[in-house]
Amino acid sequence: MSKNQAYYDEILIRSEFDELIELCRNNTNEDGIILIKKAFEIANEAHKGIKRRSGIPFILHPVAVAKIVVQEIGLGYKSICAALMHDVVEDNPNFTIELVKSVFGDTISYIVDGLTKIDVAFDKDKSGQAENFKRILLTMNDDIRVIIIKIADRLHNMRTLDSMPVEKQQKISNETLFLFAPLAYRLGFFKIKNELEDLSLKYLSPKEFQEIDEKIKSTEAGRQNFFDKFIEPIEKKLKESNIKFNTSARTKSVYSVWNKMHTKSINFEEIYDLFAVRIIFEPTDIVPERTQCWHIYSIITESYQSKNERLRDWISTPKTNGYEALHCTVMAFGVWVEVQIRTKRMEEIAERGFAAHWRYKDDTAQEEELDKWLAKIRDVLINPETNAVEYLDQFRLNMYSSEITLFTPKGKTIMLPKGVTVIDFAYTIHSRIGDRAIGAKVNHKLVSLSYILVNGDQVEVLTAENAKPKREWLEYAKLPRTKVRIEAALKAEVQDHIDHGKELIKKKLAQFNVEPQARVFSKLCTAYGVANKRELYSKVGSGIIQLDDFEKQLKENPPQKSAIYWGFDLIKKIIPGTKKTAKKDTTPTKNINEPTKIDKKKPFLLKETFEKKLTYKTANCCNPIPGDNIIGFEISDGNVVVHRQECREANKLAAEYGDKIINVKWTTHKIQSFLAFITMRGIDRIGILNDITKIITGEMNVNMRKLNVESHDGIFEGTIELYVHSAGDLENLIRKISAIKGMEDVRRLQKITM
Repeated sequence: MSKNQAYYDEILIRSEFDELIELCRNNTNEDGIILIKKAFEIANEAHKGIKRRSGIPFILHPVAVAKIVVQEIGLGYKSICAALMHDVVEDNPNFTIELVKSVFGDTISYIVDGLTKIDVAFDKDKSGQAENFKRILLTMNDDIRVIIIKIADRLHNMRTLDSMPVEKQQKISNETLFLFAPLAYRLGFFKIKNELEDLSLKYLSPKEFQEIDEKIKSTEAGRQNFFDKFIEPIEKKLKESNIKFNTSARTKSVYSVWNKMHTKSINFEEIYDLFAVRIIFEPTDIVPERTQCWHIYSIITESYQSKNERLRDWISTPKTNGYEALHCTVMAFGVWVEVQIRTKRMEEIAERGFAAHWRYKDDTAQEEELDKWLAKIRDVLINPETNAVEYLDQFRLNMYSSEITLFTPKGKTIMLPKGVTVIDFAYTIHSRIGDRAIGAKVNHKLVSLSYILVNGDQVEVLTAENAKPKREWLEYAKLPRTKVRIEAALKAEVQDHIDHGKELIKKKLAQFNVEPQARVFSKLCTAYGVANKRELYSKVGSGIIQLDDFEKQLKENPPQKSAIYWGFDLIKKIIPGTKKTAKKDTTPTKNINEPTKIDKKKPFLLKETFEKKLTYKTANCCNPIPGDNIIGFEISDGNVVVHRQECREANKLAAEYGDKIINVKWTTHKIQSFLAFITMRGIDRIGILNDITKIITGEMNVNMRKLNVESHDGIFEGTIELYVHSAGDLENLIRKISAIKGMEDVRRLQKITM
């Protein structure tokens, strides 16, 4: 590095750190400032001379994370010190946790240790990323600041992702969508959650992100005019009531729009709730906040008709992530408009999450709810048998779950995610209650353990001393912790069966003077139709397998069996212009469920970016076709599954197994056809079906696999399964069908795993 560059780097570093110190002075005393400066000096020394991929000094990253921690989240000096040093122990062996502890004490060193990645080798069947996430989550119950700083770290990484290679962008973005955005939501950091989702979409589906972003911006002027017209009568009445307030229009994030378009299969123009009106007011000390919110609601409904089924009261019962507000939906000028009513305190909590609660010392209820939630997380994670990948998948789903309030017969309140069943409720009360549950009375009516509870239900769990958990309970359970407890009980029972079965077989073998050799157990497993010795022991011990014919099975010779093996032709092709060793391409494996003809003289090929023989197959969950943005995963040595980039299953795989990503792309393709799906809707006129089939088979020369059409009240709806060469061909076909008279809506059916 030149002296000039080093000089300019030093000026930049000092300038950024000075800005951080100015931000800290608002809520940090002088002793805290001294510790922050000390943490910076240690971090600066540990990262000296190290650059990020973008070329800027590495130390600017922890400084930026510290800024997010203080400015956007509002944590104190201990968190700022930990944020500055969060990469020190991981990246520099000369700086240990013991050193941090000797200088800063137990709390800061604990947070730094929690932020340090796992530096051990994992079993080949385990996901290192998932195990690392699990370790981070385990620290939450001891000090939630660990995960908050981790979210801030991820936010800055996402903001500076441009300089990373495409594979890294995909891996990090998928991780972010899979875990960090849901965590930010659950902790109440709505603004950060939206930014994480938007940035992830920007790198995973850049074209769609840009298109939606431009459409949102292009409709801004119209939305502003509508907002001004809508809010005018409300503002007038609020002023007449001497309420201090401000109003704004919140537009949906790009990701929220994209997600709604995909999940609802609608166009941008069909999204009616693109923005919501927000009213934030200063409450008086005389009247409770809740009463004042309802007063503002009454002012709004004097001007506009309310849609009562869309009323959401999160003031009486706040969300577990701390969110408080009163939401209503009203009809204005022919469209439905959502209005959010909040106090300034509620707004700060909505923006900064649980960290904001710490500023309101008299308000401990929500912190107690947070402690309960964290305890539930740790209750599952601390179990060493818990599979990290499986748990994280369920954990992520529960992050976004809406909540319901349930009651015990004595009136105790239990908050659980929407969609839980009686068995979840039973295990939430106590493991012993869950293990011995036989049914329940919900609102004094007898129901089964699989009964789905709804908001306001009173639940009395019925138990019996001789009752035991059953395997079908795993299907009833919706909460990860419930499943873990059921599995633990079942494993204990299975082990008892195995021990008993082992003893019974041992006695039988001794009775016939037979040695317990491998070939003997192989014969017994075949005879009794079990996969292995453990299953044999278990079924014998539980009484499922009786040993009355034991001698006969020992003497009988096993029947001959045959096996059928499926294989695929792999065709190598030299790519023009390559050097001595050409990259190897392979024919993608056929989807066994959707067979298509392959001309071996002109194979369809997928390119991979390194010299390794790979076999490919397309994923059934999202059905990619040429022209789609795709991503590959090496699920086992040399075997790659190709997904569409927007597929949620791909998102999950990338988050858990980022090192398995294979960079794949489509090559020229003219021979092989791929199954695609179209959904359509229109006016049911005579001859419209004939017009559709003429275009498909006549003009476009496309083979149809299936056509389903239903007609009702003069409107028809249908789906078509057909074989196309590419996404471009499919788009062209959709355009032609859309032009048919009477056709209202035609689109590709998004068969994407959600």
